Amino acid sequence: MAASVAAAVSGLRRAIRRSPSWLGPSPRPLSSEPPPTQATAVRDAFLSFFRDRYGHQLVPSASVRPRGDPSLLFVNAGMNQFKPIFLGTVDPRSEMAGFRRVANSQKCVRAGGRHSDLEDVGRDLSHHTFFEMLGNWAFGGEYFKVEACSMAWELLTRVYGIPEDRLWVSYFDGDPKSGLDPDLESRDIWLSLGVSASHVLSFGPQENFWEMGDTGPCGPCTEIHYDLAGGVGAPQLVELWNLVFMQYNREADGSLQPLPQRHVDTGMGLERLVAVLQGRRSTYDTDLFSPLLNAIHQGSKAPPYLGRVGAADEGRTDMAYRVVADHIRTLSVCIADGVSTGMSGAPLVLRRILRRAVRFSTEVLRAPPGFLGSLVPVVVETLGDTYPELQKNSAQIASLVSEEEAAFLASLQRGRRIIDRTLRRLAPSDVFPAEVAWSLSMSGDLGLPLDLVELMLEEKGVQLDSAGLARLAEEEAQRRAQQAEAVEEQGLRLDIHALGELQRRGVPPTDDSPKYNYCLLPSGSYEFGPCEAQVLQLYTEDGRAVASVGEGQRCGLLLDRTNFYAEQGGQASDRGYLVRLKQQDVLFPVARAQVCGGFILHEAVAPECLKVGDQVQLHVDKAWRLGCMEKHTATHLLNWALRQSLGPGTEQRGSHLSPERLRFDVATQAPLTPEQLQVVESTVQEAVRQDEAVYMEEVALAHTVHVPGLRCLDEVYPDPVRVVSVGVPVARALDPASHAALQASVELCCGTHLLRTGAVGDLVIIGERQLAKGTTRLLAITGEQAQQAREVGQSLAQEVEAATERLSRGSRDVVEAQRLSKDMGRLTDAVDTAVMPQWQRRELQAALKVLQRRANTAVRKLEMRQAAQKTQELLQRHSEGPLIVDTVSTESLSVLVKVVRQLCEQVPSTSVLLLSPQPLGHVLCACQVAQSPTPAFTAEAWALAVCSYMGGKAWGSRVVAQGTGSTADLEAALSTARAYALNQL
Repeated sequence: MAASVAAAVSGLRRAIRRSPSWLGPSPRPLSSEPPPTQATAVRDAFLSFFRDRYGHQLVPSASVRPRGDPSLLFVNAGMNQFKPIFLGTVDPRSEMAGFRRVANSQKCVRAGGRHSDLEDVGRDLSHHTFFEMLGNWAFGGEYFKVEACSMAWELLTRVYGIPEDRLWVSYFDGDPKSGLDPDLESRDIWLSLGVSASHVLSFGPQENFWEMGDTGPCGPCTEIHYDLAGGVGAPQLVELWNLVFMQYNREADGSLQPLPQRHVDTGMGLERLVAVLQGRRSTYDTDLFSPLLNAIHQGSKAPPYLGRVGAADEGRTDMAYRVVADHIRTLSVCIADGVSTGMSGAPLVLRRILRRAVRFSTEVLRAPPGFLGSLVPVVVETLGDTYPELQKNSAQIASLVSEEEAAFLASLQRGRRIIDRTLRRLAPSDVFPAEVAWSLSMSGDLGLPLDLVELMLEEKGVQLDSAGLARLAEEEAQRRAQQAEAVEEQGLRLDIHALGELQRRGVPPTDDSPKYNYCLLPSGSYEFGPCEAQVLQLYTEDGRAVASVGEGQRCGLLLDRTNFYAEQGGQASDRGYLVRLKQQDVLFPVARAQVCGGFILHEAVAPECLKVGDQVQLHVDKAWRLGCMEKHTATHLLNWALRQSLGPGTEQRGSHLSPERLRFDVATQAPLTPEQLQVVESTVQEAVRQDEAVYMEEVALAHTVHVPGLRCLDEVYPDPVRVVSVGVPVARALDPASHAALQASVELCCGTHLLRTGAVGDLVIIGERQLAKGTTRLLAITGEQAQQAREVGQSLAQEVEAATERLSRGSRDVVEAQRLSKDMGRLTDAVDTAVMPQWQRRELQAALKVLQRRANTAVRKLEMRQAAQKTQELLQRHSEGPLIVDTVSTESLSVLVKVVRQLCEQVPSTSVLLLSPQPLGHVLCACQVAQSPTPAFTAEAWALAVCSYMGGKAWGSRVVAQGTGSTADLEAALSTARAYALNQL
């Protein structure tokens, strides 16, 4: 038994530390096990168990795009969407604040970042980049260890019918360094549930203490493992379920402090559970993957999938099957959730995944081009009922995958050519330059995975400069870290302990309803009244709570109420000032306001002492607030206009607005055309001209669920939620029978808005670019700025029209033609950089491109005509000989070069150097040496000798060169030219 336990411990350590592959099929079937259960039924059974038997609320899966969490590339665990609860920052008015016990199946992606399985996928039988995490949670001490362990054991043994003797558990063995005792409570719970003592093992913090990150909530965990061996020989353990008991918070200094409230966070991978219940040797042998593997076999030239790994997998065929099957699931889910391929962050990781899949499908499976896109319907068939966004976006997913595949195959061919050309320049013993490999990689231009570059070099027997590559990777990591630090600067915030202390003291959340207390006066101006409040708490810059702050001190103020809008929902924070009551002459500037767990923290600089308990009066910056209101209402109108113009399936991907301008990200199948941009602007303008009323009202969140056309983002909304409706009263807009939300702008929004649309004045889209495939970013301005932009656009349009007229009249000489060509270039630069309507910019850019081409053609024709005339004049003056050194009257260096070329074409045995005097003593120079197998001297050296004499410079090649200089004695320069050539001859 000791040997068996030792083997189990060894196997368990391997399972925990490196998630090993499934080692093979079970030697004997599960006793009294029902027939294999379909994955859909397994998922449904989990959710039904917690909902029907233990009263858990079922919540939908969050998008795999993290919402407001810059620390994550993708949602990689079921707990991600509940972070605000764990951190104590949840909005107390939101639905999430009311969660006590919930369960769900969460879409997860582990690729890139701290938790990445990308490079392991395909090498074994269990790793995935996309998987589904089944989980149940208890918040605020709703239940804890006894209930969590009991529910898990009941579900696995009674509902799923897994024999108890096939299950092992582990618990936390303590950590003396951190002062943590062993979790004997969990051990005793398992023993009381009937788990054999020999199947209960303890481990240290590496295996059984879960942490969210370097800082934040954490706690001991207990894990349930399944024995693949079934008692035959040494146990082969794989983790099934992890139950985390969040009790502590990891501080910045590394210490642990108890959390104000305890939580339960559990997670179980659906794919692994299904494999166990279906008695399969790996997750890839379940009905979650078998339809994909069959489709891959049918669509490629590869032999059938046999589930081999390592050396047994000849040609890595089965590895390729697993890579393609896993990656197409990940790609489909990510694209459906709005993540597109790109050049940084999550989009870059997604591009790596796609290109890795293309590599294996084309090079190993020998699949035809466009193959990956053909697999998308299979993914939709297996997952679409659970995640309907896959069904909704299936065509877009397939299109994007196919386009990226084609682009990568072209890059692959180009990469091979670059490698071959580089190898031709290397000596046999040289290593391949790291800089070239880096330029080929995902961090460079072509986006080839570095492992593919290494493989291509390995096939040619060439070694890569690994040390140089590591250096470049380190430099890239440092650069990205510096960028990330700049982005994550968020100013003063309340940490979890400050929030916990406020909640312990019973301090209510900040009443920020006064932010909506403003009115529209008959004059058309807005009135924003002051707000009186009491200072409840003061904080220093490092987050310490203090009773007072002194002169010049930057601090955070927590008040019982405020009329400041705290930055959220894409709208910039208000700014303004506050004064103490009865002391109106001392202003405390407020730079920003931020919301932390329902409390509004104001950042201010104290000109003199301020104390807790002081009565203050707050004043928002009216111009700043009104600018935000204009931009926010304009953002809603823009969102509505895009849907009206591009179709109801058009979805917002994000926005941000400040008084200066608004930014709006929208999902699009292709870049917007100038005509579409113009139609969108016109639609907004019409709503502005109508000066429609903007209705705002708080309603129960449940009343907004089934309203056709209602716009809402992937955000957590408070309950009740504020509804903003343009032109239609909220009650009518929310009536499903009216369908009013399909014809008007109706959105869930907590921002501040105009009361009538007329104050927007105008809206102009001044910028448009593709953030990633399928996502377009629009920049827009309103009001007077928009009017000025239209005026600039009109002025530039008139200039382009005038240039067209000038070009149509033609040019009398080269100088006039060249001037017109340069004017076209300057006009193009002006159009490229002006603040003007983007639709008009695109139209003028297209027109200028044609005009520039016509102008350049006219210049070339006039130059050739003038050069031919000058050539004939020179030929008449010079008899045949080895040299022609002379002057030519022309204002164009280009014409001078053409004269030289034409002379040498007509007299190939002659070397020619010509000078052209210009105003103020400047001189142009051009030369060409006679064409012969062994020329006596080079054109570049000849021009340099003459131009150096004139104090100028020269450039060119061995055959043709040109230059400039300055001299008052042109004859001396000509003599220098003749003497140099004759000496060389």
